[in-house]
Amino acid sequence: MKKFLLFFAFALALGLCATPAWAEGKAVQISGKGGLTLNAQLSLAPGKHIKDGVVLITHGTLAHNGMQIITSMQTHLAGHGVNTLALTLNLGLGDRKGMYDCMVPHRHLYTDALDDIGAWLAWLKSQGATKVALMGHSRGGAQTAWFAAERPDPVVTKVILLAPMTWNETSAREQYQARFGKSLDEPLARALALVKAGKGGEMMAQTDFLACPATSVSAAAFESYYRAEPRFHTPALLPRIRVPVLVVAASDDQLIKGLPEAVKPLADGKKVRLVTIPDADHFFNNFAAEDAAEAVAGFLKD
Repeated sequence: MKKFLLFFAFALALGLCATPAWAEGKAVQISGKGGLTLNAQLSLAPGKHIKDGVVLITHGTLAHNGMQIITSMQTHLAGHGVNTLALTLNLGLGDRKGMYDCMVPHRHLYTDALDDIGAWLAWLKSQGATKVALMGHSRGGAQTAWFAAERPDPVVTKVILLAPMTWNETSAREQYQARFGKSLDEPLARALALVKAGKGGEMMAQTDFLACPATSVSAAAFESYYRAEPRFHTPALLPRIRVPVLVVAASDDQLIKGLPEAVKPLADGKKVRLVTIPDADHFFNNFAAEDAAEAVAGFLKD
């Protein structure tokens, strides 16, 4: 018994015995644009209610709300007394769960994410939320910033961006070449031509797209993710967001390059804040997620 009590005290000190947000959470479904069923996981901190405020979390490319970075943030934020709602983007599919299957044809558009964020924001308001902070990771961070910049809502009080996507046309082409061993020029030109001709719904077979090699993707979908679009670059959106923004960068991020350098000129410590988590990779694995959650919780309570 004595050994057990010693272990319990040690585990408690490390936070290993903290009640996970998952245990306090529940799955929620609503109907989104086009009647598609949307999924999310609601985590209420002990003793808290939706009306006390919620962080609405959006995941990254072709991912879902059950990936480790999302569940870790929900767990750690619950420990700080913060409610969260983690959504799964529909990506053109109803009742979607888990990672997107590359064998399934892609018809989703980049900006569909904004509609999903808006749908869940409306649901939170219907449940009594009067304070919502928007959070997004990676591409989900860029989409969250786009939503905050162009679809402001009085209940949105703060924005948190975890390793959000940066973009420029040259690096986008270099990344496509490095990932697939071929140029972006031909498929993008084909997609642009089809969209211009009013044939955006036409499928492009055996086309490399996002993380999916030789998949099937509509011309409109391909064009929406790969066209020259300055709003893909998260730092360019920051001046247009009316509420305080926290950008959380990872010091060892091998996927998003140059984020701290791009944000630093905009970070005044008030309207835009920048925190870099040491020894953190793009997904804030291990203790980095706890450090990121602590920075987020401090920003929310300030």
